Amino acid sequence: MKIWTVILLCLLGSTLGPLPALAQENNSNSSEPSNTEIVLEGDLEASLGLQENQDNSTSTATSNIGDTAFSAHDLSPMGMYHAADIVVKSVMIGLLLASVLTWAIWLFKTVQLVITRRKAKQLLATLIQSKTFASAESKLSGQTGGALLLVEASRHELDLSSGGPVSDDGLKERVLARLERVQASLATDMNRGTGILATIGSVAPFVGLFGTVWGIMNSFIGIAKTQTTNLAVVAPGIAEALLATAIGLVAAIPAVVIYNYFSRAIGNYRAVLADNVTALMVLISRDLDRHHPNARPLAELVSANKKRAVPQVQGVN
Repeated sequence: MKIWTVILLCLLGSTLGPLPALAQENNSNSSEPSNTEIVLEGDLEASLGLQENQDNSTSTATSNIGDTAFSAHDLSPMGMYHAADIVVKSVMIGLLLASVLTWAIWLFKTVQLVITRRKAKQLLATLIQSKTFASAESKLSGQTGGALLLVEASRHELDLSSGGPVSDDGLKERVLARLERVQASLATDMNRGTGILATIGSVAPFVGLFGTVWGIMNSFIGIAKTQTTNLAVVAPGIAEALLATAIGLVAAIPAVVIYNYFSRAIGNYRAVLADNVTALMVLISRDLDRHHPNARPLAELVSANKKRAVPQVQGVN
């Protein structure tokens, strides 16, 4: 009995003996995948971190490039002019020359208007104060001015008509015709140069707009070449293009204002010339009446008119 008990225990020991080793082996095999997973997770995090760093470096480099491009452009008016396209530069130069021409015309015409209008008013005052055409001529001898051409034209026609018989009405018509032609010539001479102001005022904004459109086209072409829409890269080209429109407005606005001012001033000058023509015709008409064969003193005409006055008719009851 004891022998069989010992044999049974030996068999159980031989059977259960490998189990702890197998369990230990299984435990060691199960621990290996967990270590592999840890290594894979670490590699993934490292790669993600590297990609994030690359993205950050790329964005930083792009911003640095944009900042460098933005700082490389001189956004002052002179700097934008030097950086502009040759067509835009030509537009800017033309508009600047038009602006200079506008102010030159303003200076010249202002001085001309002040001098001629003052002399025309002095002539008018002399004609109004004179009693005869001859006395007015003597007072105006030695003086100069465009308005004196009216007096010279009147004297020329009087000299031409003095060679033969003339009628008062015919002489007045001829003198008035000459005065009207001289008046129109003086007004035309005063208007000379104002048409340029009207042209600059109407055309300069469109010329500036043309320069702007051309500059923006070049900016879009630059965007296509650089394949970037960074505002720091695009803005300088657009600013250069808009500068052409700004210069166009700078040239056009003063031209329009100055043109309107000269239109009013020349209109006033025309009125003064018309007054001079009227004063000359009054003097010539007065001289003709004095030399008329049937002329009588004004006192006799007044007394005769009083005698011929029609009595009032009383009403019939």
